[in-house]
Amino acid sequence: MGTPSDQIENSSSDFYAKHKKVYPREVHGLFASLRFSGVLTLLGLYYFIPWMRWDGHQAVLFDLPARKFYIFSLTFWPQDFIYLAALLIIAAFALFFFTALAGRLWCGYACPQTVWTEVFLWMERWVEGDRNKQIKLDKSPWAKNKLILKSTKHTLWLLFSAWTGFTFVGYFTPILELGASLLQFTLGPWETFWIIFYGFATYGNAGWMREQVCIYMCPYARFQSAMFDKNTLIISYDDDRGEPRGSRKKSADPKELGLGDCVDCTLCVQVCPTGIDIRDGLQYQCIGCAACVDVCNEVMGKMKYAKGLVRYTTENAIHGIPSRILRPRMFVYMSLLIFLSAALVYSMLIRLPLELDIIRDRNALYRETNEGLIENIYTLRIINMDEQAHRYTLTAGGIEGVKLILAKKDLYAKSGEVITIPARIQIDPAYLKKIGYDIEFILTATDNSELQVIEKGRFIGPLK
Repeated sequence: MGTPSDQIENSSSDFYAKHKKVYPREVHGLFASLRFSGVLTLLGLYYFIPWMRWDGHQAVLFDLPARKFYIFSLTFWPQDFIYLAALLIIAAFALFFFTALAGRLWCGYACPQTVWTEVFLWMERWVEGDRNKQIKLDKSPWAKNKLILKSTKHTLWLLFSAWTGFTFVGYFTPILELGASLLQFTLGPWETFWIIFYGFATYGNAGWMREQVCIYMCPYARFQSAMFDKNTLIISYDDDRGEPRGSRKKSADPKELGLGDCVDCTLCVQVCPTGIDIRDGLQYQCIGCAACVDVCNEVMGKMKYAKGLVRYTTENAIHGIPSRILRPRMFVYMSLLIFLSAALVYSMLIRLPLELDIIRDRNALYRETNEGLIENIYTLRIINMDEQAHRYTLTAGGIEGVKLILAKKDLYAKSGEVITIPARIQIDPAYLKKIGYDIEFILTATDNSELQVIEKGRFIGPLK
């Protein structure tokens, strides 16, 4: 049995086993082509969009110092934070929907960790060769050829990471100005920090950590099972058809040998980016990339067996139970997605780039003027969220005999400017039949009558 100290040492070695590098084998097929297209599309958008121009400004720019957020023809301000909250809610429901439908589609095809890791693998294969050559190179002693290959690979990784960090900062600082500052060595401290930080994160995550991010750091892998059910499409190995596994000649009849269709080639393990064996069943490390599906179908084709030994299927289908892909929860998720998306688009279409905040002075409920009028004091904040400067008119209504007195007559606000105006509302007590009334403040741009907001305020009078 060994001493207690030996048992503790063995137990610790199990928990803290040294990481073994995963060498994913290159694979071709339908899902590999889809993943390749997804990587090119997503990275193409990421690197291209900052260079696009729209109405005289960068198409997508989050200008934090100016508190302006440009997304093509739309300009958002900090007051529009509600749209970001709505977008995050929609993204969450979309994740629930696609996970319940077909497992970890996000992880396998669109997650930034997957996308950038795929590019780093391409560069690694281009420099060092295929899986077998990479393993042989890593086991070989350090020599001139190994040093050249490793240096070339890491140089490419670092350059690509630096460009990634530069592009990331280009979403927050106009990328043309950022490029000019970089060439002139006049980058600010924050731009420099974030280029280095984001570039280093890309280099570390996609070049070194890879599958460890998915297995140990990503929380999605831990709670995905809560969104799965027996009708969720997942990548599965057909035990009934594949077992017992074993090697055989191509011309051999597996039935005569008492074998299933699995030839135990282990290619499904070799192509897996997280290094798992899909034949062991569903595992949280599986990112749903379907590389094992492509390579198994290729092997089945060469053996002239039916494809689909490893395939997208449901737990019910694997056990011969009819599956229901379109089940009630899918309709609930879909309905919520459609409703929330439509509401977000509609609210953005009717959104006015003008805001009026009304703050009533609470130090005194009311006061009586020398003329015998009842007066309430307010502080008005006009926020011009339009790209143009505007001059405004402000009126009040809601009660008969209402009189608005502004401390400032010329209501002019530049683009993005917030102006604060003290205001007084006076009403003849003859019109006041109760303590409190709702009054309306109507703010209208003089050069555009459609640019108008109506906000309600509270007027307090004497107790009758």
